[in-house]
Amino acid sequence: MAALLKKKKSREAEIPMASMADIAFLLLIFFLVTTTIDVDTGIGMVLPPPLDQEQDPPPVKERNMLKILISDQGAVLLEDKPSAINLVRGEVIKHITNDGADPNYAESARKAVVSIKTARQTPYESYVGVLDEVWMGYFEVWDGEARKLGFPNYKDYVAELGDSKDNEVRDKIPAAISIAEPDPS
Repeated sequence: MAALLKKKKSREAEIPMASMADIAFLLLIFFLVTTTIDVDTGIGMVLPPPLDQEQDPPPVKERNMLKILISDQGAVLLEDKPSAINLVRGEVIKHITNDGADPNYAESARKAVVSIKTARQTPYESYVGVLDEVWMGYFEVWDGEARKLGFPNYKDYVAELGDSKDNEVRDKIPAAISIAEPDPS
């Protein structure tokens, strides 16, 4: 009877953890393999080769240079006059397409240069905004030239060229953008 009075020891429920660790490890590997990590690639630009130390920079007439200055607070100055970033594109288009009509703009599209100068502490957003507007000005002018050649836009013109290096539009209106170094402080 004593044996009957002994209380049976009950076993506690256990969850097997070995297979949980395997599943967690497999999920970790799955997410590592399938996740794409965005990498900032920066601004893609082809820079000209450096000049020799003895060689002077090529001369550019003051008239052919559109000067854009971005201050360390992000303020934009077009030809030393305060401006907004969204007005840069229009000035670039006027500068490129002037063909000598207005003495304040370039003599021709081939001689036109757009100079962007920044301060050391210029906000990146302001710099990229101005650079985008300058490029969009060039693309609008190139679109117009592609339409003259019978294409709906410059993108279709380039697609038609394929791998050919003969780009009549870019030869006629080259993108001359000067990224000037900030003044030493």
